[in-house]
Amino acid sequence: MDPLSLQVAEKNSQRRSQRVLLGIPVVVVMSGADKKPVSEETRTLVVNAHGALILLGLKVSIGQLLTLRNSITKEEQACRVAYVSPQSSDKKETGIEFMKPAPMFWRVAFPPPDWTPRSEDAKGPTPLRPAAKPDAQQKK
Repeated sequence: MDPLSLQVAEKNSQRRSQRVLLGIPVVVVMSGADKKPVSEETRTLVVNAHGALILLGLKVSIGQLLTLRNSITKEEQACRVAYVSPQSSDKKETGIEFMKPAPMFWRVAFPPPDWTPRSEDAKGPTPLRPAAKPDAQQKK
């Protein structure tokens, strides 16, 4: 498991909603120094019902307000910056939090909070575990 996947798995038990490693094209829009809107196209690294982790070249600070536009659906959400990585590269990992939870913004189904791999719902057919054949077919 790569380091980011491991970090996500470890933190999921502490989160308000399940995190999913998913690259969705987005546009970040914010007010520039001259109060004119500036924007940057980027992709998500991780999403959840409360926001996302993105790579961002724009300089932002924790608590700063911005708008996130889903490039596929064109929907927008008001957000605030919750985290900025200390890295000194061109683009920084930036955590953004929706002002109101918006699980449908990403168009993915998040598992229920009580879901575990031991759940009966998790034991359904998967590509690695085919569905059981009905008794009539097994006797042929």
